[in-house]
Amino acid sequence: MEFASLGGSRCRAEDRGVHLTSKREQHFKKNELKPHLKKQWCIGTITADYLWRMERVLDIYERPDDPRRPVVCFDERPCQLLGHVLMPIPMKPGRVEREDYHYTRHGTCAVLMAVEPLAGHRMVTVTEHKTKKDDAQFMRTLSMSYPDAERIILVQDNLNTHNPSSFYETFPADEAFALAQRFDMVYTPKKASWLNMAEIELSALSKQCLDRRIAEIGTLTSQVKSWTTRRNSLKVAIRWNFTKNHAR
Repeated sequence: MEFASLGGSRCRAEDRGVHLTSKREQHFKKNELKPHLKKQWCIGTITADYLWRMERVLDIYERPDDPRRPVVCFDERPCQLLGHVLMPIPMKPGRVEREDYHYTRHGTCAVLMAVEPLAGHRMVTVTEHKTKKDDAQFMRTLSMSYPDAERIILVQDNLNTHNPSSFYETFPADEAFALAQRFDMVYTPKKASWLNMAEIELSALSKQCLDRRIAEIGTLTSQVKSWTTRRNSLKVAIRWNFTKNHAR
């Protein structure tokens, strides 16, 4: 009887098809190799050029706000225009909105973002394409929004459109030269776009505004404009904490 009482719970569990595992067995299962899973990662090579460019960007981020030389981060992202095949079933108390997984494609567009992190101001434009002409026209508008600045410090990645050659392909030489003089262009290291604070703002835009199907570029433009106006009215700033000392 004593033996039965000691082993009874184990015997009953086995009879029901329940396998009782020890903590050691659970540990091994948790750490098993999973060759069917993988993660894609952007792995940069830490070279002297990488370190120089990184520390230059970090040094700029450590500077106090200076209206004469504002720090502006620029980036862009593609955006698919997607429509519904079947209209979603609206949400109601106790049930979320239901959306069919089928959708229709209506082309693509580009979202161009410039953000002044310390001032909490951003400028966002939606374009049908992402060409050098689009980049040049955006930069001209950005320059005009800082009439009192001596020079705009522009942090961006190494995309081939991100240089003054786009100005010369779009405007007359004298206008292109004058526009180029308005910017001090600073480039993040290759495979280090995480250093660009415009990516933080694009992530916020994606989660708060573009996380649903939008079929028409006009609708998307209107939604982005509303989001930008509200965020600027709140003066949502970005506080960067990673410094040169952290990097070293």
